Amino acid sequence: MPVDLPAADDVLAAAARIAGHASVTPVLRSRVLDGMAGCELHFKAEHLQRGGAFKFRGACNAVWSLSDGEAARGVVTHSSGNHGAALALAARSRGIPCHVVVPEGAVAAKLANIERHGATVWRCEATLAAREATCARIQAETGAQLVHPYADARVIAGQGTATVELVGQAGALDTLVVPVGGGGLAAGTALALATVAPRCRLVLAEPAGADDTARSLAAGERQTDLVPDTVCDGLRASLGAPNFALLRAWGTEAVVVDDAATIAAMRLAWQVLKQVVEPSSAIALAAVLAQPARFAGQRVGVVFTGGNVDLGALPWRG
Repeated sequence: MPVDLPAADDVLAAAARIAGHASVTPVLRSRVLDGMAGCELHFKAEHLQRGGAFKFRGACNAVWSLSDGEAARGVVTHSSGNHGAALALAARSRGIPCHVVVPEGAVAAKLANIERHGATVWRCEATLAAREATCARIQAETGAQLVHPYADARVIAGQGTATVELVGQAGALDTLVVPVGGGGLAAGTALALATVAPRCRLVLAEPAGADDTARSLAAGERQTDLVPDTVCDGLRASLGAPNFALLRAWGTEAVVVDDAATIAAMRLAWQVLKQVVEPSSAIALAAVLAQPARFAGQRVGVVFTGGNVDLGALPWRG
């Protein structure tokens, strides 16, 4: 995995690299939600991206950045769902092997997505140590290239391409709100804004039960001792070191949201926008609705990050 931090130019290079592979997703509007929020909302519909999540962007950039010799040995990652599916799909687009280490308890719909795209799935215990150990073993056995879910420079740069597109589609924004877990999208967004919208404020939406990013930004150093407890399964990862460095340098703000507010926002997205988004995606809308004074009267971008939902276990059912 690259150890250097990506630069703003890397986002533009990624946009060129993944063109023709990633979808240009639409920007959605709703007068009803504008009225509820007291601002003008522009929803970047990354839940309609290939694989059902923004993570195809970063995975695609990583896969197509490999030399032919590296690519021939395949790629490996650990993922609870969306990144694993994205990497499997990106690897299939280049015709190379993909190995995904999946912890026990992964969302069924996301696991099915990984398998559908042809990856070899390896199960492990639901701990970071188990994930990393299994990845290391597969690397040693196959020579596969590790593509970390959020702390890989190529992944970070690829995720930032969603913001480049959004600004091109919606025009100037006052604030952009994105969910944060491991920080790949958040860091990539900061890099993209530095290039295409340097006056735009970046706000991160984070679950109250996994608020290590908010704590880290407040403390000025990474806080890594938190055990996540949130319905937002895609946001349970701890903030990566390169991601923290980029976010701190940008002066990013964080809004902490409880799960009840996130679930309510998810229902609104389904009912008003008619869009199937997952909790880890809906939290961005929840953050705006939770603190209306922070966004009042502004043009606000909101990234809907994914829509891979287990329809048999919706969070508002029983």
